Amino acid sequence: MLANIENLQKAGLPRNEAKVYLELLKQGELSANELSKKLGMDRTLTYGVINNLIEKGLINYIKRENKKIFRAEPPENLLNPLRKKRIFIKDLIKGLSKIKEKKDSDYEVKIYEGGDGFRTILRGIQKNKEYCSFGATGRAYDQIYEFAPIAKKLDKEGFTSRSIAHPKHKNHPMTKFKNQKFRYLDIESEATTIITGDYVSIHFLKNKPLLIMIKNKEIADTYRNYFNYLWKIAKK
Repeated sequence: MLANIENLQKAGLPRNEAKVYLELLKQGELSANELSKKLGMDRTLTYGVINNLIEKGLINYIKRENKKIFRAEPPENLLNPLRKKRIFIKDLIKGLSKIKEKKDSDYEVKIYEGGDGFRTILRGIQKNKEYCSFGATGRAYDQIYEFAPIAKKLDKEGFTSRSIAHPKHKNHPMTKFKNQKFRYLDIESEATTIITGDYVSIHFLKNKPLLIMIKNKEIADTYRNYFNYLWKIAKK
């Protein structure tokens, strides 16, 4: 990826901060006056930008002949805000988990667009250590960037799965894991159904990801019974 001002902005730096940080990375050491001249930036504004970058841990300074000379910190420090946010969110999750939701029914139905619903299912798979699915197409493996590394991790840790797919998917990378078994039925499917624990999810990933998730033990057990029947008649 190009190291330019636009990409630094995408990483979260305001444009002037991106300009100053990138210039210091290129030049090594500069005074505020030198930075101001090189960038054509007002001197007062330059000092304000420098102070912001110091607070973010992205630049530091030394004093040389009573003059402050500024240097860029390693680019890895761009991750500092994310680390702080991650710690904050983890603490927040702990607090939210202590709140017991009052449930009026013994089932939940949720509809997701995009990748968030699939990430919820991945967490369910990791918790229950097994899943079964039918209508597998490999699109989750190809399109949801977390799926492939998580699938590899689950396979190494001995998690098991059984999946039914169309024979045309026999050579897809999803079929190559040791603990994830596949069988095949000559049924075309654009939607995939996953059963894990008390969850049933139906997802469609052909265009914009769409996922319907149902949480209910009886429904999950019913789908699992249908799956077991299909598994018996499917071909290896």
